This record gives sequence, structure tokens and C-alpha cells, in this order.
Amino acid sequence: MNHPLLSLRDGPVARLRLNRPELHNAFDAVLIAALTGALEAAGADPGVRVVVIEGEGASFSAGADLNWMRGMAQASEADNREDSLALARLMRTLNELPKPTVARVHGAAFGGGVGLVACCDIAIAAPEAKFGLTESKLGLLPAVISPYVIEAIGARQARRWFATAEIFEAATAQAIGLLHQVVPNYRLDEAVDKQIALLLKAGPHAAATAKALVRRVAGERDGARLDQDNAALIASLRVSAEGQEGLSAFLDKRKPGWIE
Repeated sequence: MNHPLLSLRDGPVARLRLNRPELHNAFDAVLIAALTGALEAAGADPGVRVVVIEGEGASFSAGADLNWMRGMAQASEADNREDSLALARLMRTLNELPKPTVARVHGAAFGGGVGLVACCDIAIAAPEAKFGLTESKLGLLPAVISPYVIEAIGARQARRWFATAEIFEAATAQAIGLLHQVVPNYRLDEAVDKQIALLLKAGPHAAATAKALVRRVAGERDGARLDQDNAALIASLRVSAEGQEGLSAFLDKRKPGWIE
């Protein structure tokens, strides 16, 4: 039996590839645990600077494994709650990972697969990719992934797609904010590599903490506190070793030390 997740390393880039191609990389408890563990390991590894989430075979991820869902339908409400909390931990780990993340999307991205895309910092897809929040067809809702999907596409769009379970194209996914870029399939790797190269040119600490800044600013309603916190952040970055090196390199017209 193949391992459900392939952890591939290319220097500072960790590629986490969902590896259940015969099931279109559908989630089950084993895959959720494996991906969560791999993300936690990547987040703690100082040698990892970028994480790419991708899928083996014809799809990115078609959501929940039907056999897994059949088993959970027979389980108690308490067991279902614990099972759902495991998925919630995965999504929060990815969303708050202290490393930049890139979703490389092709084929189907349904249900939890959409959650993975929404949690990544950068999402790029082929035009043939298909998306859907299909839970309502089963009398369910995308509750666990909803904070991240709503943050990506907004409440107005979420109200439609959550209720209808309609399948939509990559162009629509880009228009509503789920994707940053749609490129021809033959250029998908090139587009992902371009984003990786840009991320590797940024200061490691700056790139890793950018999402934390966005999250804090988006959630803060006290303007005076926001000004104080942001001033403190930029002051600390300017006097940090990375900030000093970046500024010195710019003034000296050379590459900073973190660029090979």
C-alpha cells in the first residue's frame, strides 16, 4: 500500500503531495494525520522556507473519502466531533504555518480540497481544475473549512456556493478570490516555481511572518492599538539581524546573505 502522503524535499522547498490517486486524493483519518504531522515538521524545520501542497494523479483532492464518511455516519456524535476536530487542526496548522505556502491545483478540488487551497498563501491552478463545496448535496455543510473559505472568497460568495454545492471553473475561482492565478496546464509548474523563487528572495523571517501580520491587521478594530503594534513590529524588524542585512545589501547594491 502506498503511503497517503509523499514528503519531497528540494533544498529549502518542501513539497507535500497527497498520494491517493486512485481515490482522487480524498481525505481519510490517516491522510489528515499524515498531512498535519508533515506540516508541523516543516513549520519547525529552519531549513524549510517554502511549502508546496499538491496532488498525485488526476486530481488535487476530491474532498472526503466516501468509505471514511460511511464509517463516520455509523459513529457517535462524540466520535464525529473528535474526527472533525482533527480536520480543524489540519486546516489551522496550514493556515497559520510559519512558512509561506503554495497550492498547486489541478483536476478536482472539492470540499476539504477547497479548504486546503483557501488556507495556502498563494494558490495557482490549471484552467481545467474544478472546484466545489459539495457538502450540502449530502445534507451537510463545509463547517470546519468555513473560516478559511469565507476569508478567501467573502461572505457574499460563500452564501451562494455553500448552499448550492455547485461545481465551478478555475476562472470563477480566481474571480471570487480563491485562486491568485490560472495558467495553462503545461505552465503550472513554471508558475509555481516563479512564486517559489520570489519567496526565496524575501527575507526568511519576513516571508514567514507576513501572514501573521495580515491576520492581525485584518482582525484588529482598535486603530490606535494597530498603529502601536505595527510601529513596534517594523522597529523590531529594522534592528533585527535579517533587517540589518537586507538594508545593508540594498544600500551596498549586493544580494542579501539568504540568497544563494
